[in-house]
Amino acid sequence: MTGSLALLDSASLYFRSFYALPDSMRAADGTQVNAVRGFADTIARILTDRHPARLVCCLDADWRPKFRTDLLPSYKAHRVAEENGTSPDVEEVPDTLTPQVPIILDLLEAFGFATAEAAGYEADDVIGALATRETKIPVEVITGDRDLFQLVRTEPSPASVIYVGKGWAKAEVLGPAEIAERYSLPLETAGPAYADMSMMRGDPSDGLPGVAGIGEKTAAKLITQFGSLDALLEASAASDPRVPLKTRLRLADAADYLAVAPTVVRVAVDAPVEQSRPDTVPATPADPDRVAELTERWNLGNSTERLLKALPGA
Repeated sequence: MTGSLALLDSASLYFRSFYALPDSMRAADGTQVNAVRGFADTIARILTDRHPARLVCCLDADWRPKFRTDLLPSYKAHRVAEENGTSPDVEEVPDTLTPQVPIILDLLEAFGFATAEAAGYEADDVIGALATRETKIPVEVITGDRDLFQLVRTEPSPASVIYVGKGWAKAEVLGPAEIAERYSLPLETAGPAYADMSMMRGDPSDGLPGVAGIGEKTAAKLITQFGSLDALLEASAASDPRVPLKTRLRLADAADYLAVAPTVVRVAVDAPVEQSRPDTVPATPADPDRVAELTERWNLGNSTERLLKALPGA
């Protein structure tokens, strides 16, 4: 056992399974189960390859939180399938993926894996809160989302990201040193510096406009030079000669966006997380009969077998 805490960005992982595996994976009633099987396989690989002592599958209670959209209405707006007024908006999700999510949750419960969510917050916030609370053992965040690079750290306990953007076979283990090298950011503050850089760079996939005319390399250079976005903005407002005039004008034009970007982009490490059960990796299934029932009903076959064999008590 490595003694690590594995925090899974569940939606990121099952979305990727859905698109990576053939839609011919179906139950007897015709229900598509490729996301279920892929997600189960991913957990099996995590247990086999990373050997965490603890594991939490983190969930979106609200994929587009109001506290973010109140500040930046464009946040994930292009993914909205239906607006729900005071309730969370409905995300645009493939019709054949939506029915698979309850099956995934049933399977996690039957095996005895912990799940966690926070009302009004995203899974990113849940991961950030749990990672921040952990001070004794290493944390490994498993995701296909670069946004969580901001959580890497060396103290009080190391936190790294297992990035599966290209699938588990090409998973990358990224800590502060790797993030600093990849993005030319300061090693000592690689996580926070990544968040600051990403605010300036923007991200069309999340509806973040960024600062027009400032790309990733320029943003990284400025953050490294001044230490933080706040310090850069202070220098710019004071007409510091180290900030080129063109850059000062661009930052001034984006002032309204930059005023709200930190709250939108940074994970909310104070999210009120609720966890379903203790996060120790189960040695054996919590409910073997239920696992067998779900396997038979949803034609999960080899995927369930691989997950069973990956448990510490197998």
